[in-house]
Amino acid sequence: MSSLTSTREAPKLFPHTRWSMVLAATQRPSPESAAAMESLCEAYWYPLYAYVRRCGESPHDAQDLTQEFFCRLLEKRWLEAADRDKGTLRIFLITALKHFMSNEWRKAATLRRGGRQASVALDTSVAESRYVVDQSPALIAEETYDRQWAMTLLDRTLNRLEQEFVTAGKTTDFAALHSVLMAERGTINYAVVAERLGGNEGAARVAVHRLRKRFREIYRDEIAQTLADGTDLEAELHHLARALAGKIK
Repeated sequence: MSSLTSTREAPKLFPHTRWSMVLAATQRPSPESAAAMESLCEAYWYPLYAYVRRCGESPHDAQDLTQEFFCRLLEKRWLEAADRDKGTLRIFLITALKHFMSNEWRKAATLRRGGRQASVALDTSVAESRYVVDQSPALIAEETYDRQWAMTLLDRTLNRLEQEFVTAGKTTDFAALHSVLMAERGTINYAVVAERLGGNEGAARVAVHRLRKRFREIYRDEIAQTLADGTDLEAELHHLARALAGKIK
């Protein structure tokens, strides 16, 4: 476990984030910038789908609307109007989606009926089942969006962390440890963890500490990758923490 984490300290600053590079690329569009934007769409589409569903659209219409929104986002170069002062992909996407729903959706539906092919493939096959599990009736659409945005970043963080263990040949260690990631302090049974790892409690405590520390580092990086250079990372962390706790008011 120590060899996995000792040489992977997260940087204190996150220059040239993915979102910053996409924004910069709007000045000189290229196949690379288009590919970067499409990658961002594929990574972050689900919170937008959840927002559309919470606005009252049917599952079928929500899938169509989300798909068409990203097609339009790429085709119409809306990124050129992105507010760099706000600097967050989260805010830009929800603002652009609201505009699309108000002004573009009927036109897009007409084009779709005419046989227009989608240019962005999103995996919506499990979207509705996930929405049913994830939704909280107490949250309004904007709160649902922010909560699902934070959940998406947590999922990406967990996937990256697991891949680090796989790459290091420690798949069984991850299987033994991942359940303690979100456990409250004082609730972890280190004797059980030690038994899973095949070691003693002292080693188990060290392994859990390193795992949780690395998880926090990757999560910060995932958030930073959605911010333009110079945007306040701590403010975004605080906002997403409140979103997860259901306290955005």
